[in-house]
Amino acid sequence: MENKIHAQITGIGAYVPDYILDNEELSRLVDTSDEWIMSRVGIKERHILKGTGKGASVMGAKAVDQLLEKTGVSPDEIDLVICTTVTPDHLFPSTASIVAYESKLKNAWAFDLLGACSGFLYGIETARSFIESGRYKKVVLVSAEKMSSITNYEDRTTCPLFGDAGTAVLLEPTSEEIGVLDADLHTDGMGKPYLYRKAGGSAHPAHAKEVANIDHYIYQEGRFVFKHAVSKMAGVSVGMMKKHNLTPETLAWLVPHQANLRIIDATAHHMNLPPEKVMINIERYGNTTSATIPLCLWEWEKQLKKGDDLILSAFGAGFTWGAVYVKWAYDS
Repeated sequence: MENKIHAQITGIGAYVPDYILDNEELSRLVDTSDEWIMSRVGIKERHILKGTGKGASVMGAKAVDQLLEKTGVSPDEIDLVICTTVTPDHLFPSTASIVAYESKLKNAWAFDLLGACSGFLYGIETARSFIESGRYKKVVLVSAEKMSSITNYEDRTTCPLFGDAGTAVLLEPTSEEIGVLDADLHTDGMGKPYLYRKAGGSAHPAHAKEVANIDHYIYQEGRFVFKHAVSKMAGVSVGMMKKHNLTPETLAWLVPHQANLRIIDATAHHMNLPPEKVMINIERYGNTTSATIPLCLWEWEKQLKKGDDLILSAFGAGFTWGAVYVKWAYDS
């Protein structure tokens, strides 16, 4: 009997812009303070991409270049590029196509995928399907977000939350029982009115009226989103542990979406996980949307060992949410 093909993560790259917007500077732009931000969301600073005409693809391409250098993979070997983003350079062409061009991935076809803050989970399940089909050997999953481009820096409730970053993950086939082993993903459109960008799409193009009403920035009803984020992230994460007989002792890491430190703590609490088993870097990067989970994997890569059991968990606009079970594929 032929062994089943699994999709394994074999490398990860990332890029964060040099410019750091910390809470002290932010408090000079809007009525807020370091104490207020830290007590509510746990963010101290966030990286911001500066420069005219620079979009999410700039960070995505730099992350891909680092990934290829680290893994020793030639650009010509890449079969497919998937880019998760809510801040594409343009509505078309796809940001994935721009990243592929800039990183000289000449043999890859490419497309964008929008899953909001759950985008990386949606993307990794999509990439997994392409790998498991047997037709694709090397898939690059890019998560690139220029959240500063849709953040209103006069809105004290949202502007402390978001930062910019780009990540790139390489997935390849394996016959070992490792890699991306399971996913539990969900969507409920009831969440639209509570977390979305009102203008800029086909329903409400960003004309002068919409721009004057600042409808082209992020809108969020924080309490409602917080309540559902805790419930949904904790629910799918605990469910994934039970399904695969994982315990707080055997699970190596929870890799949660970095939206709010209180959401992360609540999810870990429901899973009975100690703090030392939870990847948290929200204090230094803020919410980089679909890039938060791979940014954690990139930072913790040297601590990961082959066979480590990980649960990746996220919640985002839509509402979207889910958990992915990964058995780590390599020793750094």
